Amino acid sequence: MASSYVTFSTVTPVTITGNNSGGYALSTFTRRCVTASPNAGRRMFRASGMAKATKKAMEYRKLGDSELIISEITMGTMTFGEQNTEKESHEMLSYAVEHGINCIDTAEAYPVPMKKETQGKTDLYISSWLKSQSRDKFVLATKLCGYSERSAYLRENAEVTRVDAANIKESVEKSLKRLGTDYIDLLQIHWPDRYVPLFGDNYYDTSKWRASVPFVEQLRAFQDLINEGKLRYIGVSNETSYGVMEFVHTAKLEGLPKIVSIQNGYSLLARTRFEVDLVEVCHPKNCNVGLLAYSPLGGGSLSGKYLVTDLEATKNARLNLFPGFMERYKGSLAKEATIQYIEVAKKHGLTPVELALGSRHLKARSVLASFRFLGSQDSVVTDTMNIYTNALHGFTYGPIRVNGHRIGQ
Repeated sequence: MASSYVTFSTVTPVTITGNNSGGYALSTFTRRCVTASPNAGRRMFRASGMAKATKKAMEYRKLGDSELIISEITMGTMTFGEQNTEKESHEMLSYAVEHGINCIDTAEAYPVPMKKETQGKTDLYISSWLKSQSRDKFVLATKLCGYSERSAYLRENAEVTRVDAANIKESVEKSLKRLGTDYIDLLQIHWPDRYVPLFGDNYYDTSKWRASVPFVEQLRAFQDLINEGKLRYIGVSNETSYGVMEFVHTAKLEGLPKIVSIQNGYSLLARTRFEVDLVEVCHPKNCNVGLLAYSPLGGGSLSGKYLVTDLEATKNARLNLFPGFMERYKGSLAKEATIQYIEVAKKHGLTPVELALGSRHLKARSVLASFRFLGSQDSVVTDTMNIYTNALHGFTYGPIRVNGHRIGQ
């Protein structure tokens, strides 16, 4: 197994108690809800390829106010079909399942970097693996593209991808066919139909505003597919507080399906874009939208692998294999911050990955769980927070200060 290519995404959905539907349409989907295996408590997760593995019993959480019970760590698949062969992909999926992971995340745009020649291979590799599995034991999450002129090849006779009824239906039908399944557990809008700053852009450029598909039209299209039994739940990705609130408010007013999750970048290199206000919106006592944190290792940067002087060792790592891809982790001072994080990890006998993913050895529930610490005075937490002294914005998405120097894009 090519362990250096494994891409896991940490999952930090907010736990909910009770029914908080409050006027939203509830899915009548009747398929058996995915639950944790009776043996899940004995399974252990290991961060593949690391000198010192992070071992802990896999835990499961309810995603927002859905009925989806998902593993705290999900399996990201965006390298399948580009960096990884079908055989390697199957090995990774099997390894993940053996260690208690029950949620697989894909997208119609995968693999990445996006290109017409490889588009859809990720889903096909997942499909061929699923043939030997029990489909209802897994939560299968995928994503449909938002507005994009460069991704028109995803649609029949289109010049742009949108999030309107026709695009949503076509996307879902094609995803179902590629995945070899008759339903999707969680469909997410990969990025919004309207203009928003994306993938490292820091600020909202008012001159880029454009007319977009109304939120109510998007939700009605999702409702139709839920009624047909092709979808269970819906979510968003790369979304803002405004977008989350509009989706939630519109769903409540119109009696349409409510989004149950948001998949945004969140790591020690990109924290406060979520923490400043999205965490309030997503709070279980407010909108109760579960967070699926992608790039928890900052595209692999926080593992420290890009700090090695032997370039041959990382020539096949994504930031080197695809020049310009995820440039935000190379164009900012992520390297300098990572060096300091590694020093903190060494000081406390941790691997960089254990620190970045919030090892339970830190007496913290998770560094990536909205900083709801069980022991906020723990020295590891203090050292980690000190790197963010005087921080105004998230590292990747705006300036912070390290040793008194302003850094970031």
